Amino acid sequence: MIKQLIRYFHHNQFVSAIILVGLVWFLFEIRGILMAVFVAFIIMSAHLPFVEFLRRNKLPKSISVLIPYLITGVFILLLILPLVPFFVSQIQQLFLRLPFFIDRAAGIFGLKINASQLNDFLVSEFNTIGKNAFVVTSRVFGGLFSVLTILVVSFYLLANNDRIKKNVTGFFPKDRQQKALETFLLMEEKLGAWLRGQLVLSASIGVITWIGLTLLGVEFALPLALIAGILEVVPTIGPIISAIPAIIVALTVSPTLAFVVAGMYILVQLLENNILVPKIMEKAVGLDPVVIIIGIMIGGNLLGVLGALLSIPFISMLVILFKSLTDS
Repeated sequence: MIKQLIRYFHHNQFVSAIILVGLVWFLFEIRGILMAVFVAFIIMSAHLPFVEFLRRNKLPKSISVLIPYLITGVFILLLILPLVPFFVSQIQQLFLRLPFFIDRAAGIFGLKINASQLNDFLVSEFNTIGKNAFVVTSRVFGGLFSVLTILVVSFYLLANNDRIKKNVTGFFPKDRQQKALETFLLMEEKLGAWLRGQLVLSASIGVITWIGLTLLGVEFALPLALIAGILEVVPTIGPIISAIPAIIVALTVSPTLAFVVAGMYILVQLLENNILVPKIMEKAVGLDPVVIIIGIMIGGNLLGVLGALLSIPFISMLVILFKSLTDS
């Protein structure tokens, strides 16, 4: 049946072109759903090694699947959620004082910036958020619902992983099913390693940055370190962006401190690129920095912030598929 369809489309290129355009349009329209499923697949892949470890130790499949999610849920509820209000407060204070820092930093170079106007703008933005509390609350709950949905989908994918693999490989001829299975397993391995590695890298960079800024006596060390940890998920560009506010804050004290802080961020990057990344991300797919930057730009332009964040694992998956096709 599939061979007949391929033969038909090969001889009817106009029909094939129309169907292809329609398919691309349809996929773009449901891009939000596809991104959610892709995130769920990545989360499932990250949990898969733990499930396989538990199953090798004779635990039932249902319990093996449930335990990693219970541990993740307890970690979020007991460690992360209680700290969210504190982190939000710290970041809010940082941004409210940002006009002062920018004005002081500009004054060192003889530049004049109307700090009061910038401060009024930021205050008005925070007031607008407060006035639209209902809208903000709706978006927060909508985001929580989306996260919960993604976790449920990832749990389903993990619980039915064996059956899904069997169904996916069943679309291929028998002589290609083993190759299809190997490709699917490789995607699971690489995407799971990417997510686990990114979480460890973000935490490591955040802690190292916090220690460094604290030792140097830089104000708002904790929120600046949090920004560094979060932006770590954006390769190449993220660390550069995260260094800018820290340098501005340090510049209000002295140019020397700003220079030292810039040097500290460079040292952190050297530590990451030469020690942390080779050790932590050795199982993840390596990509050229130029490809990463282009991928982030395309993903961000098409799908926003989430598209930029997911561009790296998506390109990695495409590389695996391309290598599989060329090898076969």
